[in-house]
Amino acid sequence: MKMKLSVRLFSTALLLLLVLLAPGMEMVAETRTCESHSHKFKGTCISKSNCAHVCKTEGFHDGRCKGFRRRCFCLKKC
Repeated sequence: MKMKLSVRLFSTALLLLLVLLAPGMEMVAETRTCESHSHKFKGTCISKSNCAHVCKTEGFHDGRCKGFRRRCFCLKKC
């Protein structure tokens, strides 16, 4: 009888501890970023803000200059 009571008390205490600690735990969901070559950007990409502006007109969230040839690539969450 005492063994069942101590196991039950331990289980209850552990559950209570988990409930109290759960709000402090961070759940991190990693989102993937997809990129696509901009179809509307013309010329060499020098300004990230200009690339990002063109990408937003194409329906993406951001843009960046990339590569040796400095092309504009548009970014969005997959």
